[in-house]
Amino acid sequence: MKEIVLKNKKNGMSMMLLFIALYLCGVGAVILGGILLDDGKGIGVLPLVLGIIWCFFGWLPFMGLKVLKPQEALVLTLFGKYIGTLKEDGFYFVNPFCVAVNPAAKTRLSQSGDVDGGHNAALLNAVALGKNAEAAAVETASKKISLKAMTLSNSRQKINDCLGNPVEIGIAVIWKVVDTAKAVFNVDNYKEYLSLQCDSALRNIVRIYPYDVAPGVDTTGDGVADEGSLRGSSELVAQRIRDEIQAKVAEAGIEIVEARITYLAYAPEIAAVMLQRQQASAIIDARKMIVDGAVGMVEMALERLSEKNTVELDEERKAAMVSNLLVVLCGNHDAQPVVNSGSLY
Repeated sequence: MKEIVLKNKKNGMSMMLLFIALYLCGVGAVILGGILLDDGKGIGVLPLVLGIIWCFFGWLPFMGLKVLKPQEALVLTLFGKYIGTLKEDGFYFVNPFCVAVNPAAKTRLSQSGDVDGGHNAALLNAVALGKNAEAAAVETASKKISLKAMTLSNSRQKINDCLGNPVEIGIAVIWKVVDTAKAVFNVDNYKEYLSLQCDSALRNIVRIYPYDVAPGVDTTGDGVADEGSLRGSSELVAQRIRDEIQAKVAEAGIEIVEARITYLAYAPEIAAVMLQRQQASAIIDARKMIVDGAVGMVEMALERLSEKNTVELDEERKAAMVSNLLVVLCGNHDAQPVVNSGSLY
């Protein structure tokens, strides 16, 4: 389906004034016909009949008046045939029998434009109060398609990463409609379609990556292990998710502007175990750094003592000194040394 952008003149105001004038003329014709009939003149029948007919059907042209605000579009069909889309803001008059189509008008998602209590909330309130005219007006307004960039925030999903660990992840997708004909006619409901494709793309990409850097994992598909991970490569993961969604929704006339990871954590059932694992890894790294530093300090002490001939130590005394220094430098608590007041030997 190819989008046809209508370039109608913005003559809605002049046409509305014309229809109001004609309606008043119809009312006047009814009054005039009644007066002439009361006078016994047969010529009053024609204006009376024409006036009554116009009063009954004169409201039909008003249905062709359409108002569009900036970044709104109206997809119009005539007896089931797509005739075009109004995209520019203004006050238009179109064929009164044209019908605006928007299958996603009443769809409610966790996204901007759907959570502000807008047209749909007003429609429900109007119906509840029995205001048919107001309900009809709001329902007509809801047929407009927003061309603004909107943010879709789907619920968090529990997905297994490439190592099989359950991960909870949520994303925010910024999108907009760029082809109204495809959005309306190529898919049943473009909002639900987008939401489902976001969930599917998220699962496809997350399954490629481990939560944290893991050895022997290829996340790029080139056959070489790399250091890609959900936590450390969030920008790259988000870009791949965006590209995956875009490939799926292009047929629906939707452009994905950006995708961002909004929440990332291990699933509750393994969160405690993984936290212990991370703590153990951190402790090991810290101990390794402490030991490396302690060994360096011991080597420096022995070299300084040897260079200045401060004291001569045999191998046994050097081993004892090294042991004492390592205990002092690597211990978790402050050392409490025993002072030797006697001789060295």
